Amino acid sequence: MITLDGVMQSPGGMEEDPSDGFTYGGWVFPYWDDEFQQAAQGDFHPADYLLGRKTFSIWADYWPDHGDFWPAIMEGTKYVFSKNLSPSDPRLMGWKNSVVISDLEEIKKLKSDPPADPSRPDFHVWGSSKLIQLLMQHDLVDEFRLKIYPLTLGKGVKLFDHGTIPAAFTLTQHVVTPKGVIIATFQRAGEVETGTMGV
Repeated sequence: MITLDGVMQSPGGMEEDPSDGFTYGGWVFPYWDDEFQQAAQGDFHPADYLLGRKTFSIWADYWPDHGDFWPAIMEGTKYVFSKNLSPSDPRLMGWKNSVVISDLEEIKKLKSDPPADPSRPDFHVWGSSKLIQLLMQHDLVDEFRLKIYPLTLGKGVKLFDHGTIPAAFTLTQHVVTPKGVIIATFQRAGEVETGTMGV
């Protein structure tokens, strides 16, 4: 979930992530409707998840009590990338299928190994702004599934920040909701090509 100016911070609620004085938490709320919910269903199919520490902490306080809405998040393995989170942390212990990893090589191994459960072939990354920078920096992003909202905020944590590298993508799916949210899937498509426009 990003704004037109690329902000991804605290889309779901006022208290989700108010760090650095961010006061626009919950900015997706006015755009939620039945059409959006239907178009976004593909994001909720069975998968495993790679999450940063902050996103995992927010989710661990919410989803275990609301799993009926999103059963896949309860069953999928949640790999939490953190160098400080202890495997005995109550949030990890209290939410089944939660595992902490702390090294980029572990992420690369997860991507290269066959899936432990063939019914969950994908790794999804939600939120996790710092982790996304690391993945982009090392060209470990195969696909972006973006929900682009028709507003600008001017401040806040951004998706395409210091980890962004030159990379080409192909648009493979897109839907525009009646309220103007663009739901688009972009798959990695090699190197950036350049040229000169003719007259």
